[in-house]
Amino acid sequence: MVDGFPYEVPEEYSSVPLLKGRATVDMKVKIKDNPNLQDCVFRIVLDGYNAPVTAGNFLDLVERHFYDGMEIQRADGFVVQMGDPEGPAEGFVDPSTGKTRTIPLEIMVSGDTAPVYGETLEELGRYKAQTKLPFNAFGTMAMARDEFDNNSASSQVFWLLKESELTPSNANILDGRYAVFGYVVQNEDYLADLKVGDVVESIQVVNGVENLANPSYKIVG
Repeated sequence: MVDGFPYEVPEEYSSVPLLKGRATVDMKVKIKDNPNLQDCVFRIVLDGYNAPVTAGNFLDLVERHFYDGMEIQRADGFVVQMGDPEGPAEGFVDPSTGKTRTIPLEIMVSGDTAPVYGETLEELGRYKAQTKLPFNAFGTMAMARDEFDNNSASSQVFWLLKESELTPSNANILDGRYAVFGYVVQNEDYLADLKVGDVVESIQVVNGVENLANPSYKIVG
């Protein structure tokens, strides 16, 4: 039961899956070509207080088992990325509509009472603004999107593989341009061992699913 969320999500996004609080998930990855590490479980904390639409979209897909069996699709030393399904679609196709479900860019700025949607901080002229969820930790988790369409994120996610010294908060090319919604809090160092083709065997909710409002996975579509 979601109760006491500190702000209202804009009406145009109020009916999509929303994480109104925090949730924890475990992502189990089968590692193919590392004899010293065959399986690894990454614990991830999702922050719906600062990114309710983004975190809610991901948790809803987790509950649909959308990512189970999917391969790692990018691992270049800077980020690890996955979430592009097989076929022509580049995101999650909602079976109830037959269309790709997309979500807006969502950025919470320190000092603001609610996130801003649809525009980068640069586009808003807020060059010195500090984001509440910065790209400042190894294992920072964010939504991938089309470079030229702020509101094109769907199911593809990525994890940052750089240390905070190299990506200082609000002084890099990612903060304010991509929506961070969580952090890997256990086994994050092993993200660097992942390679293209390694398989996400499962992502399972540990706690917090009760904070998910408007879950689409409960709708038969």
